[in-house]
Amino acid sequence: MDKNKHVQAIVVGAGGGGGVAAKVLATAGMQTVLFERGGWPSYDAHINDELISQRMQVLDSAFGPAWDKHPRVHVRENGERDIITAANGNYNHVAACVGSGTVSYGAMAWRFMREDFRLKTTYGAVEGSTLDDWPITYDDLEPYYSQAEWEIGVSGDDGNPFAAPRERPYPMPAFEYNRDGEYLAGVCRRMGLHPFSIPMLRNSVAYNGRAACIRNRTCCGYACPVDAKNGTQNTVIPVAMATGLCEVRTHCVVAELLVNDAGLVSGVRYFDKDGKEQVQTADVVVVSGSATETARLLLNSRSPLHPAGLGNNRDCVGRNLQGHAYTGASGLFDWDILDLSGPGATMAICDYNHHNPGIVGGGLLANEFYMLPYAFSQSRPWGEPRWGKAHKDYQRNNYRRLGRMIGPIQEMPMWDARVTVDPQVKDYWGIPVVALSGAKHPRDFEHCRFLSSKAEEILKEAGAVRTWRHTGDRPPSSFYGPSGGQHQAGTCRMGHDPATSVVNEWCKVHDVDNLFIADGSVLVTNGGFNPVLTIMALAYRTSEYIVNHYR
Repeated sequence: MDKNKHVQAIVVGAGGGGGVAAKVLATAGMQTVLFERGGWPSYDAHINDELISQRMQVLDSAFGPAWDKHPRVHVRENGERDIITAANGNYNHVAACVGSGTVSYGAMAWRFMREDFRLKTTYGAVEGSTLDDWPITYDDLEPYYSQAEWEIGVSGDDGNPFAAPRERPYPMPAFEYNRDGEYLAGVCRRMGLHPFSIPMLRNSVAYNGRAACIRNRTCCGYACPVDAKNGTQNTVIPVAMATGLCEVRTHCVVAELLVNDAGLVSGVRYFDKDGKEQVQTADVVVVSGSATETARLLLNSRSPLHPAGLGNNRDCVGRNLQGHAYTGASGLFDWDILDLSGPGATMAICDYNHHNPGIVGGGLLANEFYMLPYAFSQSRPWGEPRWGKAHKDYQRNNYRRLGRMIGPIQEMPMWDARVTVDPQVKDYWGIPVVALSGAKHPRDFEHCRFLSSKAEEILKEAGAVRTWRHTGDRPPSSFYGPSGGQHQAGTCRMGHDPATSVVNEWCKVHDVDNLFIADGSVLVTNGGFNPVLTIMALAYRTSEYIVNHYR
């Protein structure tokens, strides 16, 4: 094995959290190596072609990981174990490229609400759940939300009356409503609701030397053709590299965190782009691999002082895996409600986000991103033909006539919803893979039913001639399997008590003084919102702490 020159900091994973961490550490003068298992993304390599995208999702993933090198295991309720790949819906896929999901995300830029940091205090204990309060408050995170909004770039306004207060306005004006957003906003106001423009990590005007959004309808799930969508790959990581102190090593797979005789992390063992095993040492390590991959890395990093894996002496690593159950309703209109001015989602309401009788937690409703034709062919009322002339007529007649109100609900954390590592299945490099197990809490389904009924009420009031909910009388099959998905969170949760958490309020692993985590795994609860801005804000806060205490 080769040994590289010692550095002050290593960051594992170049996504929303890792990109921010690398920028803060490098600009503070710390020599940093940023590891990424994928490569640099480009629009030309990931063009906005739905058929190519769908084909790649079956044979491979458009932004990685390669299906044949990164298997996972799904543990069924009866204990049977299925080997799955990125082509499977229950893989809990996250992108493998510089920027990770921030390259292809829808770019909604939500701050969590005050209640999201105090769910147990607000609602009380929930039987069968590990629901808890965060060790920090909204006010602790507010300045870092602002830092993320200004340095990475968010468009928005103060139109959400339910939002927690902010010290600084958004750096860019909000996006205008598209046709369905404008119409549904008027309907919501007529119903006494409070619509507003969705905050977006997207340039509504030219910002920081990059172009304004061109309202491309092939946005969510794709790279931006004019580089107007703001991810870490085109904002903070280039800033980190410009210091001369941050080296980005792509196509490198980190297999293990190395530990010295004092129980501290001394560096990482990894496989480089040529498949050669190497070691990189550092004073401080920040892991930002995602809720699934970060837990896997810690569990695979075993030593005499940490026999069950780093941070796992109390069996907490990998527990409390959460995602978002998406719900809502669709409605067909007898006129063209869509103008296809992208990205589609422009208007939201938060009237049902908290304080609904019998419901724990929150969830927003928005007019949602546009579906391209292939996806549209799979979204229709029960009983509609899915082949032949009737199918083609439905596609032709209704593509612009489908209105939607969709949103995520805040799932209840569960002790047995978890990530472990499989003792037998290994990836291309011989590393034990993620094994996913557990299911969603029954309260989540009740929450989905509630929010979908509210969405259907709006569409009926809007004049839809036919409506259907996305959560019916019985839970869909996804409720009986592991949670996670693109908004995966919770496997290394924050907390004051090492018996029930993995990291402290600064996201430092309890038992390892120089190991930090900067991704969604530290979230105690996942909010009723897309979590990326919260992940970025936490990464700013954690990295600032590292600079102040370890430089």
